[in-house]
Amino acid sequence: MNRNKREKEYYSIDVGDSTFMVLKRYQNLRPIGSGAQGIVCSAYDHNLERNVAIKKLSRPFQNQTHAKRAYRELVLMKCVNHKNIIGLLNVFTPQKTLEEFQDVYLVMELMDANLCQVIQMELDHERLSYLLYQMLCGIKHLHAAGIIHRDLKPSNIVVKSDCTLKILDFGLARTAATGLLMTPYVVTRYYRAPEVILGMGYQANVDVWSVGCIMAEMVRGSVLFPGTDHIDQWNKVIEQLGTPSQEFLMKLNQSVRTYVENRPRYAGYSFEKLFPDVLFPADSEHNKLKENVFYCCSECR
Repeated sequence: MNRNKREKEYYSIDVGDSTFMVLKRYQNLRPIGSGAQGIVCSAYDHNLERNVAIKKLSRPFQNQTHAKRAYRELVLMKCVNHKNIIGLLNVFTPQKTLEEFQDVYLVMELMDANLCQVIQMELDHERLSYLLYQMLCGIKHLHAAGIIHRDLKPSNIVVKSDCTLKILDFGLARTAATGLLMTPYVVTRYYRAPEVILGMGYQANVDVWSVGCIMAEMVRGSVLFPGTDHIDQWNKVIEQLGTPSQEFLMKLNQSVRTYVENRPRYAGYSFEKLFPDVLFPADSEHNKLKENVFYCCSECR
């Protein structure tokens, strides 16, 4: 395609504090969110005749780490096809040559809100259970494909007004191959599993811990383990769930084990204290959420 014709396909528009250079098929851009991986806006796609979300990756090639994250997100979104995983509709760059190449735009399905907003609503047990079920379906599909998300948190889970749920943001995701060194700097602090906090090797079950923390937050309306740093995060976990067994401690390296063993021992809170009955009003004939919470918390521990 000649240069002039290509240039006519794009236009520039300021979205929040960023400038987007997008295809003319995308109009009415409005900022809807931002994060470490990029800035997201809503737009109307005249080709598909539907609203979409456009994510501009933030400086994806400034270093090797950013480049890997951008590549992972693009590849995984192209490969994964599941109703509870956000769908990739298009990907483009306005640059014309490899030397100029610096911006990547991902076009995705547009949802109505993220789970941070939903948690603040008073949802009934049926809707809470349905949202949890969809989270687990999406994670099960990823794990079956050998993919660990590694950054599950409410802001990376989006919903529509009809209560359908999708998981997004795969910048930290990776394959669950054995024998590979796994970085401990994954998962937003509140949702990190003990294996991650303590620098142990970990597997796909770290995502299940994150789902458990998210589910508890949905029920309680507040973060379950609001640590201020990784040490305080560990203290919050053992204060509420209890000091782990000696068998678990023996899996730690010597310096970490010494620190953990020198901490006061905690018996942990009872289920009734973590999730008091007042959180489960008997106003639904399908009141199964309490049993679901108990089962999942037992599995996480």
